[in-house]
Amino acid sequence: MIYLVEDDASIRELVLYTLKSTGFEARGFFCAEEFWSAAHEKPPKLVLLDIMLPGEDGLQILKKLRGAPATRTLPVIMLTAKGTELDRVVGLDLGADDYLPKPFGMMELVARIKSLLRRADFSDAVAELVIDGLSIDIPRHRVTVEGAEVALTLKEFDLLVYLLKNSGIVLTRDRILEAVWGYDFDGETRTVDVHIRSLRLKLGRYGELVQTVRGLGYKAEAVV
Repeated sequence: MIYLVEDDASIRELVLYTLKSTGFEARGFFCAEEFWSAAHEKPPKLVLLDIMLPGEDGLQILKKLRGAPATRTLPVIMLTAKGTELDRVVGLDLGADDYLPKPFGMMELVARIKSLLRRADFSDAVAELVIDGLSIDIPRHRVTVEGAEVALTLKEFDLLVYLLKNSGIVLTRDRILEAVWGYDFDGETRTVDVHIRSLRLKLGRYGELVQTVRGLGYKAEAVV
């Protein structure tokens, strides 16, 4: 079930019609209050969120979703008329999986949804990654170093898992953006560098797993 939170009735109806006609179950909501009421009764598999909403806005909804254990990994795509770099950075740093500015094509939206759901299913296929004293419990989004839990943000966790699942492969920043953030973030690859630095710091000596390949990007190697 896909939930759409969008206060513009015409957009809401068009998106819902498109989703249902392409085989998805979908429900639409005018505001956060309606969304939370439905989500408590039946949790969605993916959420489409507009930023500009009456009352509680989309970023506030996203923050709550990422702060609750039950919805911390729930796929979320932001749908918004706002297209500035700041809006994108805020949404992605809060844990949005993808960002689609209005106006957007319906088939592009469907393609983004299918891609995101495939990535979510793939992440669930591997339960645990272990390298010496580093352990990553994927279903529980839990990372431990020498038995001590390490607090990673959602994107730091996704980045670590992606790098380790592709161990030994050189990954460009653009490729990492596409895989972890869901699309090419207009060439703003510095967001990858910022998350890599933070990840290395939090992992201590295991931060050496993530190597910089000058002029290309990054790769994970079991060198510790």
